[in-house]
Formats: sequence, C-alpha cells, structure tokens
Amino acid sequence: MASIKGTEIMKRWIGAVLLASLVTFAQASGHHHRHHHYDPNYIALRSTTVLVLDQATQQVLYSKNPDPVHPIASITKLMTALVVLDSGLKLDEKLVVTQEDVDMLRHSRSRLPVGSEASRLDFLRMALIASENRAAAALGRSYPGGILAFVQKMNEEALRLGMKNTHFADSSGLNAENVSTAHDLALLVEATEKFPLIKEITTTASITLPVGPRGREVQFHNTNPLVAKSSWNIGLSKTGYINESGQCLVMQASVHGHPMIFVLLDSHGYGARISDAIRVRQWLEYHEPQVTVGQL
Repeated sequence: MASIKGTEIMKRWIGAVLLASLVTFAQASGHHHRHHHYDPNYIALRSTTVLVLDQATQQVLYSKNPDPVHPIASITKLMTALVVLDSGLKLDEKLVVTQEDVDMLRHSRSRLPVGSEASRLDFLRMALIASENRAAAALGRSYPGGILAFVQKMNEEALRLGMKNTHFADSSGLNAENVSTAHDLALLVEATEKFPLIKEITTTASITLPVGPRGREVQFHNTNPLVAKSSWNIGLSKTGYINESGQCLVMQASVHGHPMIFVLLDSHGYGARISDAIRVRQWLEYHEPQVTVGQL
C-alpha cells in the first residue's frame, strides 16, 4: 500500500512539474512573440527599401534602408501625369499610338496596337491604372517639343519639388536610368496627391475604355489590387517593375485615420510588394500613430 501511495505521489509531482514547465514556456513564448511583434527588426519584409511617413507631421514611422538610389520603373508615370496636367494641354484632344511609342528596349507587351486612338485623358487613365507603356510614351511624345522636351520638364519638376537624387530618362519608366530614392518618391507622392484627377485615376480598380483603330472596348485593371479592397483607405497609388528595379509600390493611405505615405522599393518574389505593404500596415496598427521608429 505504501508503495502504491509513493507511486501516486511521484506521478502527481511529475505532473505538477510538467504543468509548471508548460506555463513557464507559454509565458516566455508570449513575451518572445510580443517582442518580435513590436520590434521593427522582426518584420519579415522582402523589399530592400521601405519608408512610411505620417503625411501630416512628416514623421518617419518606419524606415528600412531608405537612402540608396533605385531604378523606379513605372513609378515614373506619376511624374508623367504631373507634367501632363501642369502643361494645360487639352485632356479631350485625340492622340494616336505610333511606331515611336512601341517599346524597342524591353519589347514589353501592350494592349494598344499602333493606330490606336484615344483622348489624352484616356491615355492618362491607361498609363496610371494599368501601367500601359505605349500610353505613357504617347503622352510624352505629344508634348510640345516632343519626348525630349517632356523629359526635360520632368527633371525640372523633380528639382522644383526638391527631389535631389532623382533623374528621369523617359515617360514610361522602361529605362533603368529613371532613378530615385524613397525620400524623393515621398515628395512625388505628396505633390501628385494634390491633383484630384490623379488620386481618382490611380485608385480606380478597373475601367473599360475604347482602344484600337475600331474603338474596341478593353477592360484595364489596376496593377495594385489593394485599391479594390474595402479594408484599405487608399488616396493614391502606383506600382512599377522592371528587372533592375524589382517590384515597387508607392501609396498614400490612411492608418488609424492618419494619412500616410508608403514607399516600397526593390521587392522580390510573387506579390512581394503587396505582402510587404500589408505587413507594414499591420505593424503600424499596433502602434500609436505618434511613435517614431528608428531606421533599421
């Protein structure tokens, strides 16, 4: 009997020790996860460069490697839109895609065959929503003085905005010599966000427009799927991609009711820029808006 009692006591003691160990482990794990959750060093991002600013205060809320100069691909089209709208050229004027607008550098695909005719406004929509390169090329070519004068104006605007580490080489972003930094692109987002038309166009999820010589209707989808999500409050958006730039994304979006500017550059992997934007927003939602995060 004493032996049985001793066995039972031993079992209970072992059970208590195991339970205590499990509780201790769970508590330690909880602290460990909370540390990882709130520490910016533990956000798993695939973007080489990330910058998030509180638009109202200009505070840096999150930054990762923000200083390098990167190729920016089709983020270029935001400056293209700014120059077009600043020019005062008629938005209802008909433009035609010519052989000059065909991409001979990367041979990228286009839904605009040579001879396609549309208004300047519709070409602007195609360029900003679906990142249509021939539309952007036609916008630049049709500027007074042609594409060279247009690119010169783009660079003048960059200097005027204080984008000191930015250079433009074309109106589409296909040229890898279109380069900028995260801080400069935040300035570009802020400048273009002042144009209601650019905000409206870049946050349109999809649009159907007539293209081709016969005016065939084609649906153009936004290259940023987040604009179609009701859980996001996006005021402006533009994506970009060429081999040299990786995936890029700039946005103006609200978090905790605060308007913020997101810049994500050189992301790698399927949907990397979108996944990174979601992770950064989730991280921000666990912080008070006034918290400033140091550079990683």
